[in-house]
Amino acid sequence: MTILGIDLGTTNSLCAVFERDRPVLIPNAHRRFLTPSVVARLDDGQILVGDAAKEWRVTHPELCASRFKRLMGTQESLPLGKQSFTAPELSSFVLRSLKADAEKYLGKEVLKAVITVPAYFNDLQRRATRLAGELAGLDVVRVINEPTAAALTYGFHDRDLRKKLMVIDLGGGTFDVTIMEVFERMLEIVATAGESMLGGEDFTDRMAANILRKYNKQLEFVELKYPLQLARLKQKCEESKVKFLEHETVEVVLPKENGDITSDCAPVVIARQEFEDWMKPLLQRLMPPIERAMRDAGLGMNEIDDVLLVGGATRMACLRSFLSDMLHREPQCEFNPDEVVALGAAVQAALIENNAAVEDMVLTDVCPHTLGIEVSKQLGGQFVPGYFEPIIHRNTTIPVSKEKTFTTIGANQSEVLLRVYQGEGRRAEDNLLLGELQIKEIPRGQAGSPFDVRFSYDPSGILEVEVIVAPNAQPQRAVITHPEKHLSAKEVAETVRKLQKIKFYPRDQLENQLLLRYCERLLGELPVDLREDLDSLLDLFEHGLRSGDPSMFAESKTHLEVWLSSHGFPYEDPKEG
Repeated sequence: MTILGIDLGTTNSLCAVFERDRPVLIPNAHRRFLTPSVVARLDDGQILVGDAAKEWRVTHPELCASRFKRLMGTQESLPLGKQSFTAPELSSFVLRSLKADAEKYLGKEVLKAVITVPAYFNDLQRRATRLAGELAGLDVVRVINEPTAAALTYGFHDRDLRKKLMVIDLGGGTFDVTIMEVFERMLEIVATAGESMLGGEDFTDRMAANILRKYNKQLEFVELKYPLQLARLKQKCEESKVKFLEHETVEVVLPKENGDITSDCAPVVIARQEFEDWMKPLLQRLMPPIERAMRDAGLGMNEIDDVLLVGGATRMACLRSFLSDMLHREPQCEFNPDEVVALGAAVQAALIENNAAVEDMVLTDVCPHTLGIEVSKQLGGQFVPGYFEPIIHRNTTIPVSKEKTFTTIGANQSEVLLRVYQGEGRRAEDNLLLGELQIKEIPRGQAGSPFDVRFSYDPSGILEVEVIVAPNAQPQRAVITHPEKHLSAKEVAETVRKLQKIKFYPRDQLENQLLLRYCERLLGELPVDLREDLDSLLDLFEHGLRSGDPSMFAESKTHLEVWLSSHGFPYEDPKEG
């Protein structure tokens, strides 16, 4: 049974498979490896995913969702027109698209997957990722940390590597730093830290905000009043911010309030130093997690052999120069930072399958957050509730099982409500509540009757809680249920049925939908006379799409592509690119 390796990203997603004794990336319907993590709902209720949805977002932002990875583990939903979807539901659309691409590439059904997550994702976010996979029809056999997956790629291609490595992973929406040691074909994760609300999208937003400020405009106001203007501006900022690797200045055009870019839209010239000054507050947020990981690993910077860059946002020149200055070494980027995580996920899949090509590789990982329960402390002669008692400390090597003894605080107390938390705060309320379970049948007796709580944590981030209330008694194993609304098995099944009913455009028409969205976006940038010509050709093209007549469709598409080329807008067909 083939296991798919999936990098489910904030900005882009991609997948890989282990075949012919190596990890191989799988192209999507447009023959590209990266599928934008964007979902659009059209007026007729149909769903677009990927490149076509990304184009649609520029002109119809109210019908599109992106960056929803940041909402994983929350109850928040995003409206797409008249219908709202949760982050796992939106993620499942992306996963279904990747699953379909893989099945087309492999020529067979794919039912199992390894999905990567930021190392600093908490338990609820990991559960939400598993749910997204389930909604997409996938059995998620392992959830693996993104920096760990990247390290697997490096370790697979260099079996004799003996180094202490720091992996800097800055994706579209999250930041992780992982310290690891590679020796004798073993990859040992030593420590990890990060921030789940810092990524390349924040750099894009900051750039857009500062450009608007030059025009005495506030980003929040423009976002509320002129969403098309902001959507188009962010697109231009995204394209421009990586150009500082090769240019001292870049030009960004501020679109009109309706999102159009016309000849009278004067460009803003931004110097590299000005851009770096804008980004300093975001760059400085990288250092606390880096320093925390180094402290937890018990290492000094002089003991780190190499710094590896992962994630598309690490292409920014300002980030590379900042890291060089702060870490006193030049970061390395041997593999494509957009692709290295998906390749590593495929290597992890091969490890699970016991593939002979990786039989000499061993991987150990760590628990990214401290896990414990809420307890009462005796202060001033009375018990005060609300304190956090760790059972498994962060950066403990996993899989692990830890046990602690606790006692009742009242005479003849036969029940205890166990509240399980994840975090580093001294008070329970400063941490993340994972769930709670009711412990019963504690033998009645004096206050101070003991019972044992055992936490077991596996490499997928699954926490099992057992309570032993008396010697020789059977452990009470309970499923932790979050006190807020959470999907039951029946609700999961109903959600799966709901999502399966939503129509997708046929796979063989995705390239045509992309051409359509490209032309519709271009329409807003053209002068009136050309705009009318293109609009007429688009009407013919859409009629051809719906006609069911192959010759009519081919003719309308040819006319459109010839017009684009003759007016200096050559369109590259993904099937030929």
